[in-house]
Amino acid sequence: MNWMTGFRAVEEALTANRPLDRIVIARGRHGERVESIVRLAKSHGVPVRFEDRQQVDRLAGTREHQGIAALAAAKPAVELEDLLGARDSASPGLLVLLDSIEDPRNLGAIVRTALAAGAQGVVIPERRAAGLTDTVERASAGALEHLPVARVKNLVRAMEEMKEAGYWLVGLDERAQKSYTNADLRGPVGIVFGSEGEGLHELTRKRCDFLVSIPTTGPVRSLNVSVAAGIVLFEAVRQRSNSKPR
Repeated sequence: MNWMTGFRAVEEALTANRPLDRIVIARGRHGERVESIVRLAKSHGVPVRFEDRQQVDRLAGTREHQGIAALAAAKPAVELEDLLGARDSASPGLLVLLDSIEDPRNLGAIVRTALAAGAQGVVIPERRAAGLTDTVERASAGALEHLPVARVKNLVRAMEEMKEAGYWLVGLDERAQKSYTNADLRGPVGIVFGSEGEGLHELTRKRCDFLVSIPTTGPVRSLNVSVAAGIVLFEAVRQRSNSKPR
């Protein structure tokens, strides 16, 4: 991961409009310089997190960081409104929402699959999730350059905005009784995938219009999230190629 440390390096990166995934500041650091960084980051849409100093040490890979570090991004994120505005008569709208996917390789693989399936974009939360790093770019095999990704402060609120814009939200949950093949994925739809370990968070699950599962057999009941995303997204491709949206 490409972490830069120290106030000067972070200030220069922000001033130069370099894409940054996030900035972390050690708790307890105060003063005009910290406030200036926070204001500058906000103006550039870069998330700022306050973490314990030991966590900043671990992320930066050094203790010589002045209490601040920034993770360079492979590309800047877009706004959710940009994705919602990409829908038109020729494309009914297909968005992928990721509820706290932490493995950058999974994120990259999902971005690649989403692009191949004709999705207009991917939505990820700012916190407790992998960012748009070089690892994600490599795992996407170049797809990250072509598919916009929106980072939102609150995924649940983003889901509500999507509903207001006319999207149906389908959550993948291995406990759901309804098979993904029985869901209508032909209209404007956002497909929501949960994290590698916990799946969908409760609030996220409740905001979905309906939940579906992928039937499996054998002792292993769950699939890797990137594999599951491929299965459901290409079911949407199949349905859309066979008939028009209702």
